[in-house]
Amino acid sequence: MNIEIFYSNEQDKLIPPEDIEQLIEQCTRAALEEEGIDDDAQVSVTLVDNESIREINREHRDIDKATDVLSFPLGDDDSFDTDPETGAILLGDIVISLERADEQAKEFGHSFRREVAFLITHSLFHLLGYDHVDSDEDEKLMFGKQDKVLQKLGITRES
Repeated sequence: MNIEIFYSNEQDKLIPPEDIEQLIEQCTRAALEEEGIDDDAQVSVTLVDNESIREINREHRDIDKATDVLSFPLGDDDSFDTDPETGAILLGDIVISLERADEQAKEFGHSFRREVAFLITHSLFHLLGYDHVDSDEDEKLMFGKQDKVLQKLGITRES
């Protein structure tokens, strides 16, 4: 499985984890493996600040506040769009507020890197069709999968 990452850091308030692109690739690969998907895939990850994510949240969800991560899946009807040249599945776009990630890492008492990995993984499962808003059962399933992926990668609250 080949994973193509489109990565952009569009904020200047915090330095992302040193291995951010590798972290994105590892989380993506592990999430796809957890779902039994072995297709080549593409994902876009953009790092922003609180003000930028607030604007995006307001524009796309009519919610005028900063959030930690936003997911914009591609495809519909439980199927993925594919790159016509490579055949890779197009997962979609992830937007992460590094400011909010830093705040949450401090709040939850774990590393900034762990929080960023959690947000990447959380968003990937949204791109893969999971939603935790409407169902407690779906929330349990999604968070269980996230925990399994992070454990597999050795990314714990203590790391």
